[in-house]
Amino acid sequence: MTPLLSAPGTFYALWQLPEHYLLMAPDYTILDASDPYLAVTFKQRDVIVGRNVFDVFPRADQNDWKVFSDSLEHVRQHGTPHTMPRIRYDMQRTAEQGGGLEERYWETTNYPQLDAQGNVQAILLKTTDVTEQHLVEQQAQAMQRDLLESQERSKFILEALPVMVWTTRPDGSSDYFNQRWLTFTGRTMAQEVEFGWLEGVHPDDRDAANTAWRLAYESGEAYQTEYRLRCADGDYRWVLARGIPRRDAQGQVSMWVGCSVDIHDQKALVVELLQANEEQAALSDQAYQAFQLAQSQRETFYNLFQQAPALVAIVRGPQYVFEFANPRYHELFATDDITGHAVLDIVPEAAEQGFIALLDHVYQTGEPFYGKEMRLQLHRRASGQIESRYFDFVYQAFRENGAIVGIFSFAFDVTELVEARQQLRAFAASPQSPSAS
Repeated sequence: MTPLLSAPGTFYALWQLPEHYLLMAPDYTILDASDPYLAVTFKQRDVIVGRNVFDVFPRADQNDWKVFSDSLEHVRQHGTPHTMPRIRYDMQRTAEQGGGLEERYWETTNYPQLDAQGNVQAILLKTTDVTEQHLVEQQAQAMQRDLLESQERSKFILEALPVMVWTTRPDGSSDYFNQRWLTFTGRTMAQEVEFGWLEGVHPDDRDAANTAWRLAYESGEAYQTEYRLRCADGDYRWVLARGIPRRDAQGQVSMWVGCSVDIHDQKALVVELLQANEEQAALSDQAYQAFQLAQSQRETFYNLFQQAPALVAIVRGPQYVFEFANPRYHELFATDDITGHAVLDIVPEAAEQGFIALLDHVYQTGEPFYGKEMRLQLHRRASGQIESRYFDFVYQAFRENGAIVGIFSFAFDVTELVEARQQLRAFAASPQSPSAS
């Protein structure tokens, strides 16, 4: 930068310069400032000239004044320019502007002004107000952090769900399977994506499964079918697959998301019921229809919980306050007022039946708990009756910043299946049963 020396010991007037300049003596006494600098800092020339720069711009705690002071000292000692990193230095607004401090960020270079012998006669500060740019960058960084957190949360939920979850592109080609699917099939993601998953479908079911899926993504209608899928051990098990499309603002399908559930045991139970006695066909049909109805109501993950056929809830903190509960949860407890209440407020009988102890163990250890056909006795306040329900469920701790902050609950109501099995056993033990004779 061209020195501002016009003659030994004298300087050109800074008001002629179009940018933000401040000129000070080596002892930091302000000598002059450009008009744009005065405007951006809310100062007047006759008020600041002759004063120490740190009297004009105090060393407030929120300001990076030490960085500024060190840079000036560098210029004074070495006689070379010094560019500071971006710093915060708030400006005092005038009374007409409402008073108070205004948050500001600056990018600054300090230049020595040397005499003929190379001695520092003055220090010229050239600065740029980058407040708007800085705040935009901060907002962008915060949005990026939120996006990453949302992605991590979605990934956690996809992997925590006790069902096999998959997603596809608009053309029906698969692009994701969660770990539960990969564990079930014993195959890798690379083997399953596109249409590789069809290789695991039983040969007798493959054409029908492929046709059902093709008709779904060509029509854009929800998809549901059953087929046998090869397990990691080579056996085949029946699964129920259901998928729904996600549409963009224009109504075009942007992706498909679905889940597949192992229903092999349930189908075997139905066969057993049908074979036990023709008189029990109605009961068997009712049990299987009830199961199919429950499975048909399984909404896939993208509708994320609201339309899920299972009971899905998220509780937060050691008091297990409901942060989320889907409609099935509201139906079970016959109330619309769950969110914001502790578990014991909604179902106080959970403590005496051991469910709070299970939650405590998961919350304290981080170990998931898997329940199989566990009974919950609900006290129906309206009727005064006690109703027994049976559930297959999982309690899974979730973390934020590495610490456990709550529990994710995913449960299936299997009351009908348990009661059907109980009736089957009772029938088998009765004198009228063919097996009893």
